Amino acid sequence: MHKYFAELIGTFWLVFGGCGSAVLAAAFPDLGIGFAGVALAFGLTVLTGVYALGHVSGGHFNPAISIGLWFGGRFDSKHLLPYIISQVIGATLAALVLYIIVQGQAGFVGTGSFASNGFGELSPGKYSMTSALIIEVVVSAFFLIVVMGATDKRAPAGFAPIAIGLALTLIHLISIPVTNTSVNPARSTGVAFFAETAALSQLWLFWVAPIFGAIVGTLIYKVVAPEKD
Repeated sequence: MHKYFAELIGTFWLVFGGCGSAVLAAAFPDLGIGFAGVALAFGLTVLTGVYALGHVSGGHFNPAISIGLWFGGRFDSKHLLPYIISQVIGATLAALVLYIIVQGQAGFVGTGSFASNGFGELSPGKYSMTSALIIEVVVSAFFLIVVMGATDKRAPAGFAPIAIGLALTLIHLISIPVTNTSVNPARSTGVAFFAETAALSQLWLFWVAPIFGAIVGTLIYKVVAPEKD
């Protein structure tokens, strides 16, 4: 249970920090942090979260990472479903706390997109479903390559959270205009419940693409860097 609770807390922190920066600070009058600030916030939540809780649960905080590591033989299948459930609960609780906070602003009129992911009219840059699918698969694949490589027993010890956090920052810098960046089905699910858009109807893509991309990335890493007996 310690592992599952750590995943819940870590995913809460990721969504609260990353999506919270988008909802509360990205376009704040005169002091907005913009896309770059949101990208950095997501990277920092993972970096700090993995350092804080990685020794307890591995610091996945993302169903796609759990599935990718399982597919790559790095994660026990008996923990897979409980991890995913814990991650989705953590993400949803974080979104709920953010929802309560935003209602306290003077003149509150609604949540709008609430940092949710989407394509077409729900894409920040109005990118198509095909564009959204491709970019989420590609960035998720590279994310798993970084995760697999940084946590490989042959890699320098102690630096994995930095590499993973910086990778997530870069991923957001690339893909926020296209999908608002998912690479994490739990993150997408939590905020979609509170968005005033059709985010829930497009949620399928942000489960399918990151998970498929994670599997592809794991396969690529195992070909490029096979583990020797």
